[in-house]
Amino acid sequence: MKIIALCGSTKFKKEFEQINRELTLAGHIVLSVGVFCHSGDTVTDAQKVLLDIIHKKKIDLADEIFVINKNGYIGQSTRSEINYAIAAGKKVRYLEELA
Repeated sequence: MKIIALCGSTKFKKEFEQINRELTLAGHIVLSVGVFCHSGDTVTDAQKVLLDIIHKKKIDLADEIFVINKNGYIGQSTRSEINYAIAAGKKVRYLEELA
């Protein structure tokens, strides 16, 4: 059983839900995003900053991260999270192989 933090663009809400379900049913503790800013949820700039801080704390708690890089897409925030996880010595897995 691992603790896995999901990372990726919040425009991939369906994929977040699917991967969360799959990993949970495989016996893992999944830490996901709480708000899907790019899928209709609205937040202020201050809340966005707070959400980024919270997600980095989730990465701190995780054994590894799972990047939801649908169609190879990795945005700036996700790239920052990947770099943060690597710097912390976390394993990084991807939905799709990197090109």
